[in-house]
Amino acid sequence: MGKHVTKAAGNVFAEARYQAATFNDRLFSREGASEELGIDRSRLARIELGSKNPFPDEVLMMADIYNAPELKSYYCKNMCPLGKDFPDVKLEALDRISIKALSSFRKISAAKELLLDITEDGVITENEKGDLNEIIKTLDEVSRITQSLKIWAEKNLE
Repeated sequence: MGKHVTKAAGNVFAEARYQAATFNDRLFSREGASEELGIDRSRLARIELGSKNPFPDEVLMMADIYNAPELKSYYCKNMCPLGKDFPDVKLEALDRISIKALSSFRKISAAKELLLDITEDGVITENEKGDLNEIIKTLDEVSRITQSLKIWAEKNLE
């Protein structure tokens, strides 16, 4: 069994590997994980120590082998220059996701009516811009919750 490397503590890729080692003994060591992933052990070490960013295909392999779909979202939000503006999605328990979803469904109903009022004349006035921004915030919230539920389902239903 490999040891839990303290220098990599807190690194999402190392933590995902440690978590996955509970169901795949080969992942306790970097050697075993690098063989499973098909990448060099020293490259995996640099990724886990934070001195190198993984390539997108490496993240996909880690997400699959570690059963950690949240790694894809983390990579896109924090490491990919195209995803910097994407909402931050976290892995949460199903009950928390459900409560947040129900709350946002209530908000979406109000946003729907407001959007109809704003757009009915085909012109968005200065007075309506603030309301439109609030509608966009509500839709962003729904998007985050949707992504969180997708991650939960991918992790727990396969």
